[in-house]
Amino acid sequence: MENTSNELRAAIRAARAAGTITLEKFEELSDPEIHAKDFKDFVTDVDKDCEAAISSIITESFPEDSMLCEEGTVITGTSGRTWIVDPLDGTLNFIHSFPVFSISIALKNNSNELLAGVVYQPILKELFTAERDRGAYLNGKPITISNRTYNESFLMATGLPFKEYDYLESSLGMLKEVIHDSAGIRRAGSAAIDLAYTACGRFDGFWEYKLFPWDFAAGVLLVREAGGTVTNFSGECDVMKGQSIIAGNSITHKLLLEKALKHFTASSTT
Repeated sequence: MENTSNELRAAIRAARAAGTITLEKFEELSDPEIHAKDFKDFVTDVDKDCEAAISSIITESFPEDSMLCEEGTVITGTSGRTWIVDPLDGTLNFIHSFPVFSISIALKNNSNELLAGVVYQPILKELFTAERDRGAYLNGKPITISNRTYNESFLMATGLPFKEYDYLESSLGMLKEVIHDSAGIRRAGSAAIDLAYTACGRFDGFWEYKLFPWDFAAGVLLVREAGGTVTNFSGECDVMKGQSIIAGNSITHKLLLEKALKHFTASSTT
């Protein structure tokens, strides 16, 4: 990680600050600190505190940049660059004291090119970082995607519909086929972690439909910089305009893309 940019250093500081907040409240969350923001969708005071800490650090360092954060912080800057932030990815896990959650911070330019990304898992103290054309790292050590090529050995990750069901049958149809063509499936509840784990080879591939930029932006850069392929369900590389993600090595990405094209209609694959 030599010659780390000021942008990545700021993202790391922000992620660690948010991580400290989560650890202070993990397993200590009270009911009044949990709020419903939509059907089966929750936000906590911790989400908001993390977002405030991240926003403060980023805007102080780069006041001309824009920000897009999951919990509502939106800043319109003049630089053409945008920070994309999920202050606590895996809120439901956090509420239930299930120790799988992360902080995700990414930076993109006005051409939707991802420039820097951080995914931090506070419980394990695992810091995943990447910069465009500079590789991907876990706690400062280079990481690469899985080199497995046999279906019978694949460990795949995915997310499942939890509040919208119009694509449930498509999701289950694809899931059934991937079960047959893999050794196992995991559903961690944090897309940022799923992508980070794909980047370092723990997972051989990942797919999910109905995500938002703050869920995947940093993870997409991690996978690509670790040597992997990421597209939407239509096979398009510009994933920032859509809500579907397929990530993996040359074998697993192809396998997942074929199944996505089969089970999801053209209008729903972006």
